[in-house]
Amino acid sequence: MSQVLSIDELVDGQRFGRFNLNLLWWSFLAMITDGYDIAALASAAPELARTWHVAAKAFAPALSASLFGILLGAPLLGYAGDRFGRRVTIIAGCAVYGLGTLATVWTSNLEQVAVLRFLTGIGIGGLMPNTIALNSELAPRRLRATLIVVMFTGITLGGSLPGYIQAWLIPQYGWRIMFWIGGLLPLAVVTCLLFRLPESVKFLALRANRPLQLLAAVRRLRRDLTIADDAQFVIASAPQASGSGLKQIFGAGFVWITPLLWLCFACALMANYFLNSWLPLIFEGSGLTPRQSGMAISIYHYGGTLGGLLVSGLLGRFGFTAIAVLCLLAAPAIAAIGLPSISYMAMASAVGLAGFCTLGAQFGNNAASGLLYPTAFRSRGIGWALGIGRLGSIAGPLAGGALIGMKLPPQRLFALAALPMLLALIACIGIAALCHKRLGGLQLDDLPDIVP
Repeated sequence: MSQVLSIDELVDGQRFGRFNLNLLWWSFLAMITDGYDIAALASAAPELARTWHVAAKAFAPALSASLFGILLGAPLLGYAGDRFGRRVTIIAGCAVYGLGTLATVWTSNLEQVAVLRFLTGIGIGGLMPNTIALNSELAPRRLRATLIVVMFTGITLGGSLPGYIQAWLIPQYGWRIMFWIGGLLPLAVVTCLLFRLPESVKFLALRANRPLQLLAAVRRLRRDLTIADDAQFVIASAPQASGSGLKQIFGAGFVWITPLLWLCFACALMANYFLNSWLPLIFEGSGLTPRQSGMAISIYHYGGTLGGLLVSGLLGRFGFTAIAVLCLLAAPAIAAIGLPSISYMAMASAVGLAGFCTLGAQFGNNAASGLLYPTAFRSRGIGWALGIGRLGSIAGPLAGGALIGMKLPPQRLFALAALPMLLALIACIGIAALCHKRLGGLQLDDLPDIVP
């Protein structure tokens, strides 16, 4: 009689060990390069403005171009991840944004930069939903939210690095050093991912034509078990997805959760990208030195890392109420950055708190999206949330450019930048109420296995 094993029990029963560390490490490194490339242009912009003799507001299209790319790439490559596999799509996305960033070295005007940033954004957009899906499907349930958020803190670490490049290397080597580093690092990571990144066993279990790959993946996952060559694997009943996945992610149980999740993404990303895109130019325009500006930007991302780690420990138990608290605190923190006559230390502290709350809330959104949707259309559900969320991230830099062009005082500028987080707060409260009604509690851990 053939050995019959449950995929869900194999995943949830594993001890945290070498397999999980390998997955977390390489996903984390990919996220570092992702975060670096997202932030690279904003930190290079002050030097580019001086070198090419262009006004700060002229950078708005180029700063938003990668976000338009993410808007397209997240659902498109989310679909590819559900169709062809998480692993191959992660590697392809990483290669695309690495090549796009590297090519920026040879640009000579903002129009060329904008085109390459759009292509770069497609790769960045594809990486996010598939890394969330892969880590969701290979992590034991008790650690799922924590590992997703820890993996995603690589984005904030990567996003902090351009601040150091701006402060220490650009004055010596010029703006191109930003894109040399941002292009070569992802390509080096791609080479490693080809040999080290596993595929999702839950994805393979839904593909009847890949039994040998599934057997190899399960043996790699559970080295503590003896898996027979003729073992049969079963997975909890799950809906099959086709097309764009919109029918499934708006199915019974998700009809209100999905649009509210999109709103959470859009609002948090709008506030984040307003700050991430314009803080370097605003700070230098207010008289800070490049070094002071670069260090403040790094503090923003370090704060985000701490916020992400905090929410990772609270999300499984408190669900969207943990994210709602961060949204509530984010609004006054962002507004405080623009207070008149504020000292550099107080301003840097406000920037760190803003990063803690704003990026922490977004990390919570990322992890929650990986817990909400079943395996069959998880990448698509996450991809659509990230893609629609990019409408907010596109609006953030564009709105910032318009407001800066109006020459608003910093106090009013940052007060307006805080408003999206209040709207995100309302959406989080709505999702928390829906999850409580559906599950009888605030936790999210049971949602992936519920068929809508």
